Amino acid sequence: MTALAMIILGYLSGSISAGILVARLMGLGDPRDAGSGNPGATNLLRLGGRKAAIITLLVDAAKGLIPVLAAQALQLESLWLALVGLAAFLGHLYPVFFGFRGGKGIATGFGVMLGWHWLLGAAGLLTWVLVAAVFRMSSLSALLSFALAPVYLLLLTGDVALTAAMALMAVITAWRHRENIQRILRGEEPKIGKR
Repeated sequence: MTALAMIILGYLSGSISAGILVARLMGLGDPRDAGSGNPGATNLLRLGGRKAAIITLLVDAAKGLIPVLAAQALQLESLWLALVGLAAFLGHLYPVFFGFRGGKGIATGFGVMLGWHWLLGAAGLLTWVLVAAVFRMSSLSALLSFALAPVYLLLLTGDVALTAAMALMAVITAWRHRENIQRILRGEEPKIGKR
């Protein structure tokens, strides 16, 4: 019963869309209807600048991290930790509070990774930074970080449940970025910081 409650709380936590709330407070309108149409930190950077992006990034990461840490504090088994993290990630993508129209889950996914294993979060973030430094594309950085994360996690923990959940998150991330992938292949993907 406790594990099920944590999964539900994970989903509800993920459903709190920082980008939409920050955009409303800053008078930017609905980020789902402007720019890339994504209520994540990258689009908020384009629409509202660094302050909007940083707040969105931190809150979105926290809503993935906190439910996983809470589940760990309750000493739930790894299967349940995997499902709690996955629920938070899916909550961001399909938020019950915002008509199930959410973002792509990158910051929330990084929060989940950090909760599962701090070295996984560090490795994922380092991958993102290195790819971004070379190619200046947030989407490509996210795609490669998430694609490599199951490998990192398996090497770090050997945990099948967590690795399977991470692999599913990577597949969903690729699907949610399918338009970005097409633009990358055409050489039309916007660079980081471009409005």
